[in-house]
Amino acid sequence: MALTYDAAPDYSAFLKPAKDGGATFDLLVKGARCAACMAKIETGVAALPGVRSARLNLTSGKLSVAFEGRSGDPGRVMSTLEKLGYESAPYDPGQAAAAQDREGRRLTLALGVAAFGAGNAMMFSVPIWAGLFGQELGPAALIMMQWASGLIATPCAIYAGMPFFQSAWRSLRVGRANMDVPISIGVILTLGISFAETLLHGRDTYFDAAISLLFLLLIGRWLDHKLRSKARGAAADLLAMQAPAATVLTADGVQHRRPLAEIAVGDLILVRPGERLPVDARIEAGVSELDNALLTGESRPVAVAPGALCKAGALNLSGLLTVRAQARSDDSAVAAIARLVEAGAQSKSRYVRLADRAAAIYVPVVHTAAALTFVLGWGLGLGPREALLRAVAVLIITCPCALGLAVPAVQVAASARLFRRQVLVKSGAALERLAEVTHVVFDKTGVLTLGRPTLIDPIPSAVALAAPLARASSHPLARALAAQDGRTELAEDVVETTGQGVEGVIHGRRARLGRGSFVGIEDASGSETELWFAFEGDTKIRFQFADTLRPDARQTVDALRARGLSVEILSGDLPGAVGAVAEALDIRQWRAGMTPADKAAWVESLATVGHRSLMVGDGLNDTAALAVAHAAMAPGTALDASQNAADLVFSGEGLGAVVTAIDVARAARRRALENFGFSALYNLIAAPAAMLGLINPFVAALAMSGSSLVVTLNALRMHKAGR
Repeated sequence: MALTYDAAPDYSAFLKPAKDGGATFDLLVKGARCAACMAKIETGVAALPGVRSARLNLTSGKLSVAFEGRSGDPGRVMSTLEKLGYESAPYDPGQAAAAQDREGRRLTLALGVAAFGAGNAMMFSVPIWAGLFGQELGPAALIMMQWASGLIATPCAIYAGMPFFQSAWRSLRVGRANMDVPISIGVILTLGISFAETLLHGRDTYFDAAISLLFLLLIGRWLDHKLRSKARGAAADLLAMQAPAATVLTADGVQHRRPLAEIAVGDLILVRPGERLPVDARIEAGVSELDNALLTGESRPVAVAPGALCKAGALNLSGLLTVRAQARSDDSAVAAIARLVEAGAQSKSRYVRLADRAAAIYVPVVHTAAALTFVLGWGLGLGPREALLRAVAVLIITCPCALGLAVPAVQVAASARLFRRQVLVKSGAALERLAEVTHVVFDKTGVLTLGRPTLIDPIPSAVALAAPLARASSHPLARALAAQDGRTELAEDVVETTGQGVEGVIHGRRARLGRGSFVGIEDASGSETELWFAFEGDTKIRFQFADTLRPDARQTVDALRARGLSVEILSGDLPGAVGAVAEALDIRQWRAGMTPADKAAWVESLATVGHRSLMVGDGLNDTAALAVAHAAMAPGTALDASQNAADLVFSGEGLGAVVTAIDVARAARRRALENFGFSALYNLIAAPAAMLGLINPFVAALAMSGSSLVVTLNALRMHKAGR
């Protein structure tokens, strides 16, 4: 009896239940590169029965499909993607990163092969070109040079052109045409015509033009891949902030290290000083101070005691805490922020770049012009060879090399300009979006301010008295106090009282440093963050701290307003601290006490009233807002997750880089539009000339290369931008 097997694999195990009663399925989609790909995939999958929504993240290649019920059909989704021309597999972060790395290696190798082929094919083409200047080769030498050029260029072009050929084939298989279709047709026809001319002892061959074209286009493709790969890790960095394991207490008090994914609601967890809370939890025993700056942006450590609810990612500063888990790691505050970041990255991926808009017009026009050239030429009495040569000339002279370089060339020049001004551009479309901003949103702590407490009006003699005790504490304010004193003396017999302060012996005298009540002042209060110090039975000394404004913060805000931009502050800090900074900078729009979700929602709401916002932030509480903003910047001192969520990263103590980046981005947009204008004018003149037979494929190749050179030279004018 013969056994039969169902060839269709069952992917139902990859379905994840959703809180709304439905289910989700995540896939890794390969080959999607532009907004048109995204629209095609999302529309095709969302049209399937039982599918509520489909969202594709171009940066990571992750497609999230939401089903209306718990029994969706993942196999049908994957077969639909295959029909649309895209390979897919159940999403695995490791596989996604590996696929990105393979794509990078593949493009790098293709670029190297194209460079080798172009350089060596030129070596045999130059003697043929010499015939144009009266140094004619003999027939035997000409044939030898043509064959040598073809034998080198053709295998190199076939290998280097595979990224374009495969993309074009996937598109044509489903009845569509993308930018890679005319590139592929032009390269293949150019090689075919060149071999035909060589066999028929013709005068001109174009092997070098085909491989040189691929080399130029691969430069742009490789640069785009590198910029994308730098932007893909924001959500992963956020989740990496959670400890990989936690210390769980059993009913009999035994401690066990357990992976974070295995922590369940209700588990008792031990959190030592210096550790971050692994999950959202409620304190059962112990008192301490928590540093929530990464979560809320609040600069002051928060004292906590039994009964307090704490968020995952908060740093335990001093005391030993026993906490009870209130949520799994997937439902923690950090995981929620990671999901907001990922959703923001998806919305940014939906942005249609200038090159994509031009390509939507370019592809059908070029196809139609080349086809008409061949059909009408043959119909009007030309031989098929001459008609095909004219059609190939049209494809070569209108080849999207200049169009393909119009934006990448400008972006490379602008990125280099900004890099010299200590600004790193991380996203391919970042400069385009930055040029469109109308509203700038600043976080306070670490952005408008330096993000570290500074002693106000330090008195050297008082600092010298307290510094030995301050060095014995890890509290942020104590470290700021110790930094004001250049000596290294350390107090003896130091004892730290959790949430209160430190006590020790300095030169035989007992002293205390910490809260006013700890030092002996019962009614101590003040608007500024403060520490008190006193020797036993002696006068109490008060140290006041504040987060200092960046030196050019006011100048930057004024410069932004001069460029027609409105400015706003969003902060998780206390209203008093935020209001003081807003008043100092004359910023009338500000909001305090905002959670990460509040910030992201507010930035999204700005778009509904017509604002295209630039978010400038540095903390974990800013990552979601950075991801959903039209454009985003982060200082070099920011968290890795914030830097990855941002489009640009700037270094240095000043904020002037924000103004410089906007100026350069606006200049880059002007240069890109100039390049598109030149490309359009060039094609309007060159295409009819090629259709009428006034330009042969050799001259077309020279003209195409010349247009690319003009576009590149125009991009180099970026060196004056942002001064």
